[in-house]
Amino acid sequence: MEPKPSLLRNFLVRVFFFCVLVIGIRFAYVVTIRGESCDLGDFCFFALPENRNLVTGIPQISSSAIITNNAILSSPAKTNSRDLWATQDWREAVQYYWSVFQDLIAEGYLSPNSKSLCVETPNGEEVFALKDIGVSDSIGIFKKGSKPLVISGQAIHQPFHDNTFDFIFFGGSGINKLAKPAEFAAEVARTLKPEGFLVVHTVSKDTYSLNSFIGLFNCCKFIRFREVDNFDSSAPPIRQIVMKKETAILGRGVSSPHINSLIKCPVPDYKQDLVRNAEPLITEEPLKPWITLKRHIKNIKYLPSMADISFKRKYVYVDVGARSYGSSIASWFRKQYPKQNKTFEIYAIEADKAFHAEYRYKKGVTLLPYAAWVRNETLFFEVNHDPGQEKEEKDKGRGMGRIKPVQSSSSGVADGHEIQGFDFANWLKNTVSEKDFVVIKMDVEGTEFDLIPRLMKTGAICLIDEIFLECHYNRWQKCCPGKRSPKYQKTYGQCLELFSSLRKSGVLVHQWW
Repeated sequence: MEPKPSLLRNFLVRVFFFCVLVIGIRFAYVVTIRGESCDLGDFCFFALPENRNLVTGIPQISSSAIITNNAILSSPAKTNSRDLWATQDWREAVQYYWSVFQDLIAEGYLSPNSKSLCVETPNGEEVFALKDIGVSDSIGIFKKGSKPLVISGQAIHQPFHDNTFDFIFFGGSGINKLAKPAEFAAEVARTLKPEGFLVVHTVSKDTYSLNSFIGLFNCCKFIRFREVDNFDSSAPPIRQIVMKKETAILGRGVSSPHINSLIKCPVPDYKQDLVRNAEPLITEEPLKPWITLKRHIKNIKYLPSMADISFKRKYVYVDVGARSYGSSIASWFRKQYPKQNKTFEIYAIEADKAFHAEYRYKKGVTLLPYAAWVRNETLFFEVNHDPGQEKEEKDKGRGMGRIKPVQSSSSGVADGHEIQGFDFANWLKNTVSEKDFVVIKMDVEGTEFDLIPRLMKTGAICLIDEIFLECHYNRWQKCCPGKRSPKYQKTYGQCLELFSSLRKSGVLVHQWW
């Protein structure tokens, strides 16, 4: 009779198969999920020899450029990296970045001991150049990894622990193509060590975009910018920006506090430059404003036509006095305003309930069915009719609405009712920040003389980048030559003072019709 199998032997066999299963799962994770390369803190199955030369045919590039103790030899890639590394384009790119990094070492922003990260690098030319000049602890990230220089990751989702790197580099002007630069800034704040450096290459060269870029980084101090040669020698030079992290980790989504009430806007030079380059105001009152102001719209210099607006947290358009969807949102802003391919959040503020229903079916537009005002209170809304404009108003289907305090409302007005007014300045300060790009169109039938001073008094005006303002005054009537409109008491001179005060505050305001 044969002896029974040993219990110990069965136990050891089971342990062995369990270990094999764990190792297999781990191997599949590294190969398929982590971009076929070892991540920082992961163990590797096969390490490359310290002095193995994987690249041939590249002059002036040492064989140690891609050899590190953390390198991994995984399963064969779909494309042959060695063939790529032997191409002329690869060699030229490596030598370009080799020169860039040598200059940064000479300036003290990079050293051989710097743990370095290159973001959005498909093939890892930057990483190769770093390793060749002696910065051996370097890695790149891209959506699809390319072993052994690049692992899977994104600029806005960096697969590393907090305070990991001494140096982060974003080359190739890739920052200009980034849809969410604020999320990249948050990741830099997380993964860059205090006293570490961020270096970015961008094609944007205006001062507005530079200040917008700096404003995204709460964690970092601006060190310097300068023009450097482009990789394509036939292309114009690009801007190199250097930032230094000064504080400990701030985490994601950290933003500067909102502007306090009762403060004046600082007027930086770059905003004044935009105002100076804007179209001049019409200083003389037009005799036929319905013609002059319409023609003036063609002369408007939009902010995005004068500066790069890429480096903003979000983009917001607020239509105050929107009326119907087609009045200005569809017919003007969505079709004509130069948005630089940015997606805007759109708010329509309209008190007239006659227009509310159509907004239910308009995607991407948030309706605020209230009246923009200086405080939260009940107001009286009435529709005014211009003398001599009855036919035009009938064709349009609705006159222009005005708001008044309840106690001062006209008695016996047939087309009027009570509505809710809200503190527009306070709403704006709770909705956007200085890191956002904010455009406002305001057509509020005379209420601008209440709203604009309130925006300036509270500091909410500082949050607005560009405003299109229709100022209502006792203009000459189209129907009745030599007679002014009785609807408004303000003069053209008072309107001009309002426009001038906004431009002196650094707000790019345009006369609107």
